[in-house]
Amino acid sequence: MTGRALRVAFWALLAAFLAWDHARAPRIDLRFEPPLLAAGSGRQSLGGHCALPK
Repeated sequence: MTGRALRVAFWALLAAFLAWDHARAPRIDLRFEPPLLAAGSGRQSLGGHCALPK
């Protein structure tokens, strides 16, 4: 395969994967998503173990 064919194959596979992932992923409910950065907002973030209340 030539370099151009490899590039076209790569981008086609990437686009196919992104389309498949978008079709299979559950819808995101923005109301119940934890805030990205909760510093100073009064709300606790629901991230990893570091964010758990002690």
